[in-house]
Amino acid sequence: MDLSSLKPAEGSTKSRKRIGRGQGSGRGGTSTKGHKGAQSRTGYSRKVGFEGGQMPLQRRIPKGGFKNFNRVEFASVNLDVLQGLAETKNLTVIDLDALVLYNLVSKNEKFKILGRGELKAKLDIKAHAFSATALKAIEAAGGTATTI
Repeated sequence: MDLSSLKPAEGSTKSRKRIGRGQGSGRGGTSTKGHKGAQSRTGYSRKVGFEGGQMPLQRRIPKGGFKNFNRVEFASVNLDVLQGLAETKNLTVIDLDALVLYNLVSKNEKFKILGRGELKAKLDIKAHAFSATALKAIEAAGGTATTI
């Protein structure tokens, strides 16, 4: 067997319909597009979600929910991350500048300390918010938690 003798399996491929190639082809004239109307014209494209004039689904279903414009988004930093940072970088004070320096938060976002993991190091942590479990763990390790 060689590459020049390879063929697809019998019946697995079909030749495409060649429309608009004269009356003798059986698909000349209107070229399967029917008579007149927008869909027979060149350049026609129906809108996304168009259902033939019927009210489309996205307009039949009512709007729901709301966006709270007073919501404050916090980036989250867990205790295990802070513990790792304290061990590898020998830090005792962790604040926005330190977290920005090590690419854990960006300088313009607020961050919250969350309680996943263990904290063994005595750290002075300055953050925008703390979870209750994080506060307990920081104080149990002998550190301080200051809200910015």
